[in-house]
Amino acid sequence: MKLGTIETTVEEKKRKRRASLSSGIGSGGGNKNRGGGGGSDGGDNNHGDDFTKQAEPYSSNKLRIAMWFLLLVVMMTFGGLIAAYIVISTNGVMEWKPFALPIQVWISTVLILASSVTYKIAHSMLSHDKQQKAKNWLLATTVFGGMFIASQLLAWVELVRRGVYVQSNPYAGFFYILTAVHAVHVIGGIIALGYILLRTWQATSSDEELTKRKQISNSVGWYWHFMDGLWIFLFLLLGFWK
Repeated sequence: MKLGTIETTVEEKKRKRRASLSSGIGSGGGNKNRGGGGGSDGGDNNHGDDFTKQAEPYSSNKLRIAMWFLLLVVMMTFGGLIAAYIVISTNGVMEWKPFALPIQVWISTVLILASSVTYKIAHSMLSHDKQQKAKNWLLATTVFGGMFIASQLLAWVELVRRGVYVQSNPYAGFFYILTAVHAVHVIGGIIALGYILLRTWQATSSDEELTKRKQISNSVGWYWHFMDGLWIFLFLLLGFWK
């Protein structure tokens, strides 16, 4: 009986040892699995940081795409008007009576060129974090833009005083249409300038806000310089392609 009791005790100890080892192995595997889960969580956090970094360039890209689309629409609009102008001026079908451009048109050209220069300086100041100077140059650009519109109105008044009307002269009709459509687009640019001016009126220490201001300024700058170049083209067309 003693021998049997001893063997039974030994077998029980072996079974307990195997159970302990099995439990230890299972627990270790669970820890490894949990460690893997932790690594996965860390990966999720990294993806979140990457998304935050990409959000700002994505917003900038949307603004850039919208501006290019707007410029494309403007080019198509003026492209059709300019093509019609060239065709009618060269086919000799209608009575074409060119006239000397009013002095106000020359003044308008100087004003819009000056506004393009001041905007270039304003954007440069903003890019170098000189916010007060950038605001002053933006204000100058807005004033030049307003003076350009005023000069255009005076040019139309002068033509009416001369007795130049749309019905009697297709050249006059194109002059009024081209300059008026351009003026409407310039007014849109002045509104955009006013928005930037109000946004930059107070200096900011926020890097995020400053970056947004630079992005908006860059996109509006494309539009404003495009209006400048378009006016120069119209000026040459109406003044020297008669």
